[in-house]
Amino acid sequence: MLIGGIALGLLAGLLAGGRLDNLLRVRLRWIGLLFLAVLVRFGTELVIVRGIEWADALRLPLFASAYALLLAGLWVNRRHPGISLAFVGSLANMAAIVMNGGSMPIYEPSLRAAGLRPEDVTSPFYSLIGPELPGDFILRAGPLIDLIPLPVPPFQGVASIGDLFLGAGLAFFAFAAVLRGGKPELALEAEAAPEGTVVGLAGVARPGRAVEAVVEGRPVRPATGLSSGLAEASALERPLVLAGSGPGLASPAVVSLPGPDEPGSEGVAPYAALTAVGVLVAPRETAAQRLVRRLRAHPYVRLALNGGFSALWAGQLISLFGDRIHQVALVFLVLGLTNSPAAVGLVFVAATLPNLLLGPVAGTFVDRWEHREVMIVADLLRAAVIVLVPLAAVTNILLVYPLVFLVTAISVFFRPARTAIIPRIVRRDELMAANSATWVGETIADIVGYPLAGIFVALLGAALPLAFWVDAGTYVVSAVLLAMIQVTPLARSASSDGRPGFVAELRAGWQFLRRETVLLANTLQGVVGQLTAGMLLTVAPLYARDAITGTDFEPTAIYGFLETGIGVGNLAGGFLLGLVGARLAKGTLVIIGYAAAGICTAALAFTGNLPTAIGLMVGVGVANMVYVIPSQTLFQERTPAELMGRVVGFRFALVFGAMTLAMGGAGVLVELVGLGPVLVVSGLMTFGAGVAGLVVPAVRRA
Repeated sequence: MLIGGIALGLLAGLLAGGRLDNLLRVRLRWIGLLFLAVLVRFGTELVIVRGIEWADALRLPLFASAYALLLAGLWVNRRHPGISLAFVGSLANMAAIVMNGGSMPIYEPSLRAAGLRPEDVTSPFYSLIGPELPGDFILRAGPLIDLIPLPVPPFQGVASIGDLFLGAGLAFFAFAAVLRGGKPELALEAEAAPEGTVVGLAGVARPGRAVEAVVEGRPVRPATGLSSGLAEASALERPLVLAGSGPGLASPAVVSLPGPDEPGSEGVAPYAALTAVGVLVAPRETAAQRLVRRLRAHPYVRLALNGGFSALWAGQLISLFGDRIHQVALVFLVLGLTNSPAAVGLVFVAATLPNLLLGPVAGTFVDRWEHREVMIVADLLRAAVIVLVPLAAVTNILLVYPLVFLVTAISVFFRPARTAIIPRIVRRDELMAANSATWVGETIADIVGYPLAGIFVALLGAALPLAFWVDAGTYVVSAVLLAMIQVTPLARSASSDGRPGFVAELRAGWQFLRRETVLLANTLQGVVGQLTAGMLLTVAPLYARDAITGTDFEPTAIYGFLETGIGVGNLAGGFLLGLVGARLAKGTLVIIGYAAAGICTAALAFTGNLPTAIGLMVGVGVANMVYVIPSQTLFQERTPAELMGRVVGFRFALVFGAMTLAMGGAGVLVELVGLGPVLVVSGLMTFGAGVAGLVVPAVRRA
């Protein structure tokens, strides 16, 4: 699997326009430590095979030291994309080996599912477990052993979760290394410029360096005086040049010369030349070269190659999948113990209240603390609390509710910290794409995670507590990945001795939000918009049961189709914003998003056709991303880093408060006036919230 991951990464890097000789530019720190780890690992196995008794007696410390050396070598190189995933995989494998006395257990049914037999396992590094799971399966790190069958040659065998992380990390590292050589981070503006391109008179700003760079085939940073984002945008498209695409009156623009292998290249310098007026010119690109260059400059590719952001994104995706597992398990755990829908409803109430009660308070503390440490501690605390849920449930079901409240309360600290840290690890012009990628990850967890969670929980049967332990494990993985992110410490405006009181800090956050016209207007739009979202979430089951006609599907299936439609729309909207969002004003996107969401919601009242309703739900999902992602980006761009937690906390409290109010009152309104009027009125409210932004010039231009 590891070799396959590396090969896959190399192939993907070459297809994206990378070169194998870029591998020679990779500079890993403590490379000798990595080689020593490999030597100890396989040397120990070799001497055990040869029957040396002392090696077998010391197998645990020898194998453990090999993995400790490997982890140390990976840690110091964590800035390279993919290394953080490889670190998590190695850590998981080390935990399994240490907790099993110096061997990696293989689950025998998985071995047979891969087409192998117990006698095929000849290495003393491995041991067999099964077919019955031992009583101390969890204590022996059971979920981390070799459980995943791989029946396809040449990768036939059994892999662990750690192997999956390690293979993915090495594949990612190989891809990045082939694509861009030894640069550990992609936060270089020159990466976004087309290779060998100088915009306008940039070539004469520093003529010596520019000529040297272009002749050597290296990118040159545009010296146009534009912001980095505008400079990138101007470099993505071939400019309009008077009298065609050849040399001419093209200042300020890019002038192209034939490439070294193109007709008309005879007598032309292989990479660049200076025109009579001193403008540096670049080779003409082929269509394939242009495609590769645009692919490498795409925001999603740049973010993927940003070691800090990719570690954050991967950690969040993993923990989100764990959340879906524990949410499904929690519902069935409470329902199975109480057989009461009301008891299940109280779970969601307990999970919602902290958003309303603690948002600004949590944000104030987040502004006092380092954001990365807040996220790490929050993940570890959530892991500890989640493990207690099944124990509390069998003791007294009432104990579950404060634990659910506590998990959400900890998450209230995590969310503003995550919002605040993203602008610190990506470039300003990548914020929209970064927020889009974050929401795409959450949507993937919804669309894929919930069905997988349902299957997983169903297969567990009486072993339902395992679902909570798995979720706790995903929080630990997220904490490890977050610990590998390198962030420059924030320069606080005041020392702890001169810091104002807690209430004064809280008031400062509110005053900033109240005086910042764009953010206040956006928050008010969000309050109204989330009223509709809360109502729609509540009445969707009623809509599936009472409004949809002409189909043989059960209401539960119809409800599932409608929810899937929203998820698909969220996914499509997230990708759409990542592709084109940077080209449009964020305030305009917010206006369009709310207006479109309102129209789609109101239109649901006038149809009972299932395909049409699903299409409208897809529209709601797309519109949701169109206003959510730019809103988050606006807050990140316009809020000082030292106020981010408080300002975002106030927004969360107001928006989630409105959503909670709507969820509580929607059922009563449906009984009073009917389902159709509730959908129409709530849709018109959201449409009005969007259109209202047109009357505020600052919002339109934001």
